[in-house]
Amino acid sequence: MKLPQIYYYYKKDLDLKAISYWKLGFYSSLAVFVVFMIAYSYGRIDQIRNLSDLEKDILIVNINSRNEFDQDKLVVMLKDLNVRFPHIVVAQSRLETGGYRSRIFKENNNLFGMKQATVRVNTASGTQHNHAYYDTWRESVYDYAFYQTRYLSGAKTESEYLYVLGQSYAEDPNYVTKLHNEIKKGNLRSLF
Repeated sequence: MKLPQIYYYYKKDLDLKAISYWKLGFYSSLAVFVVFMIAYSYGRIDQIRNLSDLEKDILIVNINSRNEFDQDKLVVMLKDLNVRFPHIVVAQSRLETGGYRSRIFKENNNLFGMKQATVRVNTASGTQHNHAYYDTWRESVYDYAFYQTRYLSGAKTESEYLYVLGQSYAEDPNYVTKLHNEIKKGNLRSLF
C-alpha cells in the first residue's frame, strides 16, 4: 500500500510543494520531544519549589560537601577515572600542595601545580598566580588525567613513569625522591 502524498502551500511561489515523510517524521518527533522536555522541566521546577526548608538545607549541604576536598574523595575519583599509578598521583598532589595547604590549591583548586595547557585538551578556567585555576578541585583531577593520557601513556612501569615525571614535570632535581618519601610517609600504596 502506497501512502498518499502530503503537500503544503508555498506562498512565495504560489505553488504546492510535496513534503517528504522523512522530514514529516523528523519534525513531528522533534515537536513531541520539545513538548515533553518542557512538561518534564515544569514538573522538576514544581518539585524544587515545593521542597520544605529542611529538604532545601539538606540539598544545599549535599551539593556543597560534594565540592569540598578531602583525600578520600581524590582516591575515589582516581579509581573511577582509572588513572595509572594513582599512589604516585596522590603523592604528587600532597607534594605540590604542601599537604593541601598551598595558596595555589586553596585559591586555584589546583592539586598538581599545573600550568594552563596550550597544546592539549584541558579543563582550566584560566591562569592565576602563574598557575592554572579551576572552578573545582575535580576539574584539576580531570586535567591531570588529560595530561597523563597525552604525555605519560608511554610509561609502562612505575619506574618509567617516575623517570618521565623527574625529567619533565618538575623543576626540582629531587622530585622523584620526594615522591618516594611521600608515598612511604603516607602509606599511599595501601589506598589502592
